[in-house]
Amino acid sequence: MPLVETTERGLYCRAGDFYVDPWSPVDRALITHSHSDHLRWGSKRYLTAAPNVPVLRARVGPVDVEGLPYGESQTVGGVQVSFHPAGHVLGSAQVRIERGGEVCVVSGDYKTQPDPTCASFEAVRCHHFITEATFALPIYRWPRTADVMQDFDTWWQANAAEGRTSVVCAYALGKAQRVLAELAAEHGPILVHGALQRILPLYEAAGVRLPTTAHASALSVRAAGGKALVIAPPSVLGSAWLRKFGPVSTALCSGWMRVRGTRRRRGVDRGFILSDHADWPGLCESVAATGAEEVWVTHGYTEPFARYLSEERRLNAVPIETRFTGETADEAATEAEDATDVVPAEVAAGEVP
Repeated sequence: MPLVETTERGLYCRAGDFYVDPWSPVDRALITHSHSDHLRWGSKRYLTAAPNVPVLRARVGPVDVEGLPYGESQTVGGVQVSFHPAGHVLGSAQVRIERGGEVCVVSGDYKTQPDPTCASFEAVRCHHFITEATFALPIYRWPRTADVMQDFDTWWQANAAEGRTSVVCAYALGKAQRVLAELAAEHGPILVHGALQRILPLYEAAGVRLPTTAHASALSVRAAGGKALVIAPPSVLGSAWLRKFGPVSTALCSGWMRVRGTRRRRGVDRGFILSDHADWPGLCESVAATGAEEVWVTHGYTEPFARYLSEERRLNAVPIETRFTGETADEAATEAEDATDVVPAEVAAGEVP
């Protein structure tokens, strides 16, 4: 029997009696990162990478959570577990599970591009690897981040010169902070949506260097005379909140911007190819670096990636059913990346004990 199995509640390790990123409340949950498709409220105990603890608590409230430093091992039930950097967002990790010399790694979401806002991805040798497949098609190859941000800088400069506020849409947890950290220059005030304001202090407390920001309101945007850069979640596109700002130019940061049709469907002026997930070469190289002979493929292009790994790489690769969404093509699928916490509203309001 493999160390991890699929169940109606998600990935389950029977030998350790715990779930990894369960889809519903369980007694013990090991969490790879704090996006809402991987972190659900209501479990009795949480175990995660130490850098993710403040983020997790900010998302689900004062829960029973323990943090393990990256690479440090702990016995859980009948297995050894440890967390290793996934390079996805602040505190993200892969979960390594070992028993009797057999090793399984659950990667969660990951990327291999350098990112100043989180620890870089580290390949972990294993027998069984569970990989995402969000961008698992050969068309998805990311350009150099420096080149993307130079184009971004030119766009902001041009807008500022014409008195148009630059509004860039990026997930509130992870992508928005990366945009801030990678800015090539500042051509006016940087204003952020309230969803970001709640998360930025967590990054600053972790030692991530970010530029000075202020709250984005109709007053602050108009006072900047079209020179401001506003960063907000994708859910603001087409909203009354955005219409208050006067003339704007909109952009979206996403790996899906690799396909022009997605930008047209989202109705934005510019698309910048910036993703918190591995591209096609990154996925292929990461799977190879693990040395795994058995690979489970989850969320995204699972069928074609599993077929490629089986036929071209001669691995025992199979797609598995999941409720993880990764980075969705419409960029507005999950509350975690858009605007709100994952703790149920009635709990946040104190209506449920």
